[in-house]
This record gives sequence, structure tokens and C-alpha cells, in this order.
Amino acid sequence: MAYKARKVDYFAMTIADKPGVAAEILEVLRRARVNLLGFTGFPRGSRGQIDFIPDDSAAFKAVARAAKWELHKRKTGFLIQGNDRPGAVESLLSRLAGAGINVTAIDAVCAGKGRYGALLWVDPQDVRRAATALRAS
Repeated sequence: MAYKARKVDYFAMTIADKPGVAAEILEVLRRARVNLLGFTGFPRGSRGQIDFIPDDSAAFKAVARAAKWELHKRKTGFLIQGNDRPGAVESLLSRLAGAGINVTAIDAVCAGKGRYGALLWVDPQDVRRAATALRAS
């Protein structure tokens, strides 16, 4: 298998940019047994933003509601998993470029044992075409 692409929901939340805030939020999810396929965080002005890619969106939203978290509107991205090789990510980006789709953001990492993973985002109006270009499930 060269790669597998999966269309995923992701949810963003603005948080205080200080030590321990993200860890506390992740602890709530751990205690509720909510599995995340991906998680990313970065500064956003004087605050921080964290993005969650849950395995089960309904379970994630239920925990968020109970915790009274203020989530941004649900968006769609792609989880890519595949065999690591030189040019693995380039081939994904070339496939999208060939379809005239601009990538908003991508995070890719080596997962060890010859595997890699990536989270990829496109504009909402390009999600359907990107799913086709990536042959996403």
C-alpha cells in the first residue's frame, strides 16, 4: 500500500497560551476514552489554537459539550497514512496541484518502521475534489 487517505472531521478551539492548558484538555478526553487520530497546537496572536481530529466525532462533541468548551465550527481535513519513501508527501501534493487544489496546511511526520502520517487541509469548497484526487474514503 502506497498510502491510504481518509476524510476526517476536525475541531478547533482557542485557548490561553500558557503551560498546561492543552494537557488539561487532553486529560479530559483521555478520561472519557475519546481517541484522537491527530492533534495539533500553535500560537494565534496572544492566545493559542488547538485542533482535534477525533476518531469518533459524536463522542468528542459530547465531551466538549459537557466540558463547556467553545469549539469553532466543524471542518473537514484528510488523514494520510502510508509507506515512507523519498517523495511520499510530494506525490500527494503533486496529485492535488494537478487537480488545481491549493493546500491550506499540511503536517507530515515519519511514524517509524517505514511508515508516515500526514494531516492535510484544503479550502472547504475543494474538499470533494480533494477526496477524489486523493482517493479518500
